[in-house]
Amino acid sequence: IHRPFGGVVPNLAKREHIKNLPIIFKQIAKSKEQIDLLAVTVGPGLEPALWTGITFAQELSKTLKVPVIGTNHLEGHVFSNWLPQKLRTPKFPAICLIVSGGHTILLLMRSLTKWQILGETRDDAVGEAFDKIARMLDLPYPGGPEIEKLAKSFKGKLIEFPRPMIYDKNYDFSFSGLKT
Repeated sequence: IHRPFGGVVPNLAKREHIKNLPIIFKQIAKSKEQIDLLAVTVGPGLEPALWTGITFAQELSKTLKVPVIGTNHLEGHVFSNWLPQKLRTPKFPAICLIVSGGHTILLLMRSLTKWQILGETRDDAVGEAFDKIARMLDLPYPGGPEIEKLAKSFKGKLIEFPRPMIYDKNYDFSFSGLKT
């Protein structure tokens, strides 16, 4: 639904949440699994979609008579690595790189609950830069996969891009120059 607009449109995302949350709940209810706790993303993210999810979870919490807790969207990216039961929890310490449309963050994880940010983007996240570049090139959204396809098939002379921040004494990122 966002592809025609070249990026996520907050009110469209909200409308999709309103449409799909009850469908997902019906699927869960059919499973007859015991629900002891609800978790809902409270940020960071697009406010209209976040509030839709929060309101839905609060109402569901009352109906099911179970507690609801707020979760961090970025922690969801981290923990999604271990959702498939086949994957083992990593040995710690571990390095985790979060790369999404709105965030690029490098974490030092000491455990599943203790980590510190080693570096993060100072401007555009890598996903945002890819989306904006794709839009300029009239490529579909999301831009990352489309640019990757073109890059893999490219047979011409490679272009040397500048490497920003190589003399900084940190692990922060900057992608606005690459986009420009």
